[in-house]
Amino acid sequence: MSAPDNAPSPQLFFETINAFQKSAALKAAIDLGLFTAMGNEPATAAELATLCQCPERGIRILADNLTILGFLIKEGGSYRLTPSSAVFLDQKSPAYMGAAVKFLLAPGLTEAFTDLASTIRRGRLHTSEQGTTAPDYPAWIDFARAMGPLMMPTSQGAAELLTLDPSRDTRVLDISASHGAYGIAVAKKNPRAHLVALDWEAVLEVTTENANAAGLADRFSTIVGDAFTVDLGRDYDAVLVPNFLHHFNVEECTRFLKRVHAALRLNGKVVIVEFVPNEDRITPPPAASFSLVMLGTTPEGDAYTFAEYQQMLKEAGFHSAELHPLPPTMQSAVIAGV
Repeated sequence: MSAPDNAPSPQLFFETINAFQKSAALKAAIDLGLFTAMGNEPATAAELATLCQCPERGIRILADNLTILGFLIKEGGSYRLTPSSAVFLDQKSPAYMGAAVKFLLAPGLTEAFTDLASTIRRGRLHTSEQGTTAPDYPAWIDFARAMGPLMMPTSQGAAELLTLDPSRDTRVLDISASHGAYGIAVAKKNPRAHLVALDWEAVLEVTTENANAAGLADRFSTIVGDAFTVDLGRDYDAVLVPNFLHHFNVEECTRFLKRVHAALRLNGKVVIVEFVPNEDRITPPPAASFSLVMLGTTPEGDAYTFAEYQQMLKEAGFHSAELHPLPPTMQSAVIAGV
């Protein structure tokens, strides 16, 4: 006799408490180059062992678990890549995302969650810790080098929402530019736009490399420093604020948006790209759960609702805030005018 569907079960407990094993398996496969070694051809465990130069037992167990997780397909005794694995995990693919593991599983991030209870008891990170908001936080260089490909769908979607005057030269400021994907997407769409990227000096070396590779060398400049204190300049047609505000509390976000407002020309736009949960704060799950990342890695960051962004923007002097989901990604754009 089978148990009723609503019968108590420990399954969720075990799946959640052992979730680290899933990320470890994926990281191992990336480190071993398994997805790239497979390419378009199916392979047995013995063939994978040869390709990855590992004993067969470990590769077989890893490949079986990757199949269980949905990264491989197993037919008979052979494994092959799923369509998503072929696009995002084969290093030969232009959309390769495997390099992001270096940032996403960096000790500085993962160790922040080893004693989350203490952070919750205090209400924030320890007073001596700034987490990912620390000046020149070293992992942001890894982020800039690794995360650009992951941002391409979001940055392209955001660029499509922004229309600049094609009859004159325009100026766009990219806050916390990092890999530069957002500013580059806007500049490539608008041939008369000059892109100004703001970030820490070491990070801007990566931004500059990417801007030059995109053919923007003659329409690109930088501002080095803290976005809260450095001179932003004036008369921008648009200011891009991608994945930045979630690091700070509401008061700091509002204060920063006032600086952005002052840097924009009349009829200029601010384009915020963020994880925006619904008002219930539990849906959609990918956006809503991002608040936990901020709890563990920033002093007072959060995933803010659209209503909260509306209020911040209103207090900063903006009007007509609009929310634009950016499918197929989990993020949204919030756009408001001066």
